[in-house]
Amino acid sequence: MVKKVKVSVFQKPKKGNYYCGDSYYFTESDSGFLCAIADGLGSGEYAKESSQIVIDIIKNNVNSTVEQLIKMCNEQLFKKRGVVLGILKLNFHSQMYSYSSIGNIGVLTVVKGQKKKRSIPNGGYLAGYPKKFKVVHDKLEPETNFIMFSDGVSDKDLSQRYFLNKDVDSVIKAFEYMSEQVRDDDTTLIALRYDK
Repeated sequence: MVKKVKVSVFQKPKKGNYYCGDSYYFTESDSGFLCAIADGLGSGEYAKESSQIVIDIIKNNVNSTVEQLIKMCNEQLFKKRGVVLGILKLNFHSQMYSYSSIGNIGVLTVVKGQKKKRSIPNGGYLAGYPKKFKVVHDKLEPETNFIMFSDGVSDKDLSQRYFLNKDVDSVIKAFEYMSEQVRDDDTTLIALRYDK
């Protein structure tokens, strides 16, 4: 299988923590691509436990829609520490993508290195209580970069020009070099590039 999506990742725990409360997962098949970042509320081991529960559900249900995945994850978090979550799905056949970001997980879309479009996340978090979350559906253009990030990535970081770079490895290397070395929060940054 020829990969259509190139991925590069930066992750670092909050200063003083061994565990990073963020978990992530991505996979590609002939029909599409799926990526998710989950950030357990707070930090440390219990935050990691909740974020990993969500990622395990997503791993085991890769063919479900974004809406179905959010519902399944939410149901499993009853009486656990809550999670904020971002899920992105690319459908190679329909040439559409869909995503939902909940809480402070962000998604930035850069089409052909030109304009940055930042999603407005759904408010709140997943904690087992019924709630409706908005899912965005849009046309999948060739030469599109998607940047997914947890709250350790600041607005100042996101305003940098290197986010327009076509090469995702360069985006991650520049972020690692330019941003603070000591993290005030768990940080996950995933840069993806879709080339038809």
